[in-house]
Amino acid sequence: MIGKVLGDRYEILEKVGGGGMALVYKAKCRLLNRNVAVKVLRPEFTGDEEFIKKFKREAQSAASLSHPNIVSIYDVGREDDIHYIVMEYIKGHTLKDLIKSKGKLSVDYAINIAIQICSAIEHAHSNHIVHRDIKAHNIIIREDNSAKVTDFGIARAVSSSTITNTGNIIGSVHYFSPEQARGGYTDEKSDLYSLGVVLYEMVTGRLPFEGETPISVALKHIQDEPVRPREINPEIPKSLEDIILKCMSKDVMKRYSSATQIISDLRQSLVMPNGDFVKKHFDMDQNTKVIDVSKINEEIDKSVKIKNKKFETTRDDDHKENKKKGNHKIVILAVITGLLLAIVVFGGYYLIDNLFNVKEVEVPKIINMSEQEAKEKLSQVGLMLEVTERINDNSIPEGQIMKQDPKEGETNKVTNPVKVTISKGPNKIVVPSIIGKSYDAVGIILEGAGLQVGDVTQEYSTYPAGIVTGQGIAQGVTVEEGTKIDYVISSGPEKFFMPNYIGTGIEEVKRDLIIKDLILGNITYENSEQYQKDTIINQSIPSSSEVTRKSLVDFVVSKGKADPDIVENKTKLRVNLPSGLNNVTITVIQIQGNQNKEIYKKVHSSTDSPIQIPISGTGNAIFQVFIGDSIFNTLEYTF
Repeated sequence: MIGKVLGDRYEILEKVGGGGMALVYKAKCRLLNRNVAVKVLRPEFTGDEEFIKKFKREAQSAASLSHPNIVSIYDVGREDDIHYIVMEYIKGHTLKDLIKSKGKLSVDYAINIAIQICSAIEHAHSNHIVHRDIKAHNIIIREDNSAKVTDFGIARAVSSSTITNTGNIIGSVHYFSPEQARGGYTDEKSDLYSLGVVLYEMVTGRLPFEGETPISVALKHIQDEPVRPREINPEIPKSLEDIILKCMSKDVMKRYSSATQIISDLRQSLVMPNGDFVKKHFDMDQNTKVIDVSKINEEIDKSVKIKNKKFETTRDDDHKENKKKGNHKIVILAVITGLLLAIVVFGGYYLIDNLFNVKEVEVPKIINMSEQEAKEKLSQVGLMLEVTERINDNSIPEGQIMKQDPKEGETNKVTNPVKVTISKGPNKIVVPSIIGKSYDAVGIILEGAGLQVGDVTQEYSTYPAGIVTGQGIAQGVTVEEGTKIDYVISSGPEKFFMPNYIGTGIEEVKRDLIIKDLILGNITYENSEQYQKDTIINQSIPSSSEVTRKSLVDFVVSKGKADPDIVENKTKLRVNLPSGLNNVTITVIQIQGNQNKEIYKKVHSSTDSPIQIPISGTGNAIFQVFIGDSIFNTLEYTF
């Protein structure tokens, strides 16, 4: 992979890490001239198209996250069988490596890191993104001790996939929530459990559960309680232990309900380390008493006996009275029965007649009609309309019939409705803000929102090059799905200080000139004892001097050390100019062997004649002199 260029843009420089899911490389973005991290998926994850779709969708969603404690996703791409994600390049080391090197972290430092992780999780959860793989390996600590959480969206795609990767499971099972270990439903509280495990590991220097196999560790998450952190490290304050154990509760209802609550308690812990402010969860049925079932059965038997006794004493008295009433009831029942029989006979005849003699009509065309027009059209032939579904469609206006069943020309009983699907019109999308975003991330953000990239223009501004400074449709405006969003990106300031290219390779300089919007001028070659071949010896605009965009820059490039066997002679070519010239360009081309090179190009007038042009070489050479675009003279010289 080293030296490979992905997407004609990202040049792989070196491998910097890897895990069960991907290998991570440091790369250079040729367009924006900056270092990025490129995560290349391992082959076992690329054979499942369903996973790739989920992976791309989740990465697009995560790309919309913008938070100082979250590693930004810039791009998602594919080249041949290589699937890759381009991310923000962070200098630092993982939290896992830091814990391994120090054994355990100080309480204040661990709380500071935990608050930053919580802040990242809080931002993601507010955007409806669950990480599902929070672990010390996925947290990068920079040199300034700031924390960055990585793999948002990517971890979600893996966890929602049917693919099993043993390496990834081994790396994550120590941080799994019980519901993840059971393979059940996971949500924001699963991230909070994993955060508790990370905090446990930071202050104790060890994981809460260990085992010989991933399955044994997963079972401990489900069944066992962890050793209390203060038993391992007595320096841990009571409040911090309460926070950790609440995060790691096996019952999701007993955990914190949000990362915001954890941040509040962590900050309180810094002020009141041994305070008892962490709210505990109390069971609603904690005061329920145990009832003896045998006693319940005894009470039921007593109740039944009392009721039976009362029934026996009253039954004889009621019998005489009921006999009189019974005669009247018989007469009434006979009348009602006769009426019901008549209704059934006549109603049944009418029903049978209708069932076997239902009228059938030809269904008219109602496609592209409005709902009201369709009802009126159907009623003309005795049919009714039934709306079964209303769906969005970009090609059919809102309110029009999209489908009908039965179709036009088919026959249908008048008792059966014609079922239709009605268009809700194009899906409406609220335009997101892309101002201040990197050029890399715009395509992902818009595609993830259901929109398309429109025309891109550039303008000079105080923003760094590649940052979006304006968008054609403002944030919050509702538009149709698939609408193209035009935007403007910064080309950087119009004036800047000229870089020092001395000693830099000419090819790298050419690329950088394009980025800085400078124009490559004349290139001349000279032997040099000091500079390697194809590196810059001199530049026409000195470094650190102020320069504007579109400025022309000439360079002298090293040919390397002179060959001691070839002595290159130097002399001057004398050119006499004709009279009547005023401010015309004089160009001289040296032809030697199969090589042509421009050795001179300046503006002159006839009053400058004759002009002396330095030349050098070995053997025979031909020099063509041009005035403007026309050849003026051809001279041959032998060195």
